[in-house]
Amino acid sequence: MSKLYLFDFDGVIVDSLTVYREFVASCLEKIDASLSFTAEDFLELFDDNFYEAIAARNIPVDVFMKAAATIAPVDYTKMRPFPDVVPIVKELSRENLLVVISSNQSEPIEQVLKQENMSGFFRDVLGADHMTSKTDKINHAMKTWKNEPGETFYIGDTAGDVREARKAGVRSVAVTWGWHSEERLRAAGPDYIVRTPRDLIALDGRTVNS
Repeated sequence: MSKLYLFDFDGVIVDSLTVYREFVASCLEKIDASLSFTAEDFLELFDDNFYEAIAARNIPVDVFMKAAATIAPVDYTKMRPFPDVVPIVKELSRENLLVVISSNQSEPIEQVLKQENMSGFFRDVLGADHMTSKTDKINHAMKTWKNEPGETFYIGDTAGDVREARKAGVRSVAVTWGWHSEERLRAAGPDYIVRTPRDLIALDGRTVNS
């Protein structure tokens, strides 16, 4: 059976940290100009589910989404994939099922995949417009493609990605070229730590926690 590889988008496929941080800061400022928001505050939003973290700060998710809708969207067309990601994704797609699961909206992700000639590598894009919980989206993908948790990898770059993958019972893969540091990722307890895109090819043959 083909393995199911579920990719986060921001911080795994494209380098969007600075732009997305500024976008979230603008949303919060629009909601309440008195809100303080540092670079570390931004990273903490991704220690667990982003939308749950927003709500925990007494900001209703629907209010945040309305604010986001009034601000110029993040222009992903100006971003490029991380070096070596595209050929690795292409190689993985030959014998496996690939899906993007993101806290972002699906449409801009699909635009970038098309722009970078990557659309054909992914079976679907499940953004926040589909569900806000990545755990729910992981379960949805497994049900759709009829894959078991042991045959499914969720590839993310934040501690929150690791924790949501664990809740779904799938193999969690933390990449070190994204938003959270390796130390922060290790503290979340991923099944795998990956330092280069090429290492994704060998995941299935690696020992857990190696």
